[in-house]
Amino acid sequence: MPTLLFDEIVYGPVKSRRLGTSLGINISPANGKRCTFNCIYCECGLNEERRTKTPAPPRESVKQALTEKLTAMRTEGICPDVITFSGNGEPTMHPDFAAIIDDTLEIRDRLCPEAKVAVLSNSTMLHREDVIRALCKADENLMKLDAANDDLIGWIDQPEIHGFTAEKLIGQLCRFNGKLIIQTIFLEGEHRGVSIDNTRDEDVARWIEALKKIRPQKVMIYTVSRETPVKTLRKTPVETLEQIAEKVRQAGFEVSVSV
Repeated sequence: MPTLLFDEIVYGPVKSRRLGTSLGINISPANGKRCTFNCIYCECGLNEERRTKTPAPPRESVKQALTEKLTAMRTEGICPDVITFSGNGEPTMHPDFAAIIDDTLEIRDRLCPEAKVAVLSNSTMLHREDVIRALCKADENLMKLDAANDDLIGWIDQPEIHGFTAEKLIGQLCRFNGKLIIQTIFLEGEHRGVSIDNTRDEDVARWIEALKKIRPQKVMIYTVSRETPVKTLRKTPVETLEQIAEKVRQAGFEVSVSV
């Protein structure tokens, strides 16, 4: 069972496959996981293994931690490429998410103006107007879309949201008017006796049709690189990822591949 949880509000900086030198911000509880998805590949483990009743860190604590970290880094003459909201779950679930984004932009502008502010999100809280407005202020919104049909999303992401559908998710992603990056993990394996593979031609074609509706600035595709809570998952070969990437390029999108 993976035990990778972030016990600090601000952590790193770390080298990210997709973002460069990233200073992470965790606004989920430090001793457990809080997420609307229960992804079978999540490095933090499955929700049922990591549930917590501890509250998320308050806005002022996040502001203080980021100010102290960036001040120390500036003293050392270094600055991250990006300040990234990620951590132990879905950051947009925080009740003060919008205000925290405003604080982060103010601190960034004052202490490290060359850094970008990015949010890694599973796209499930986009029904909240304050979340949409806050995300539109960020420099980069990396929104998850691991498949474009209910069955595959159900097996890969295991949503814990009443009435969730792929159609609703895609519709919400369209609200960004293209100001977002779509990130998708491709994987293969089995779970609870069911074969899981989102690299099949028909599923990739459906996913690309969703991209055409969403019109993202960029698409990032990747595969499993760390320990996963479901042990029967396999990395998608780089050759397969490159074949998928070429189809995305032919559809008119910029795409990057990480392995």
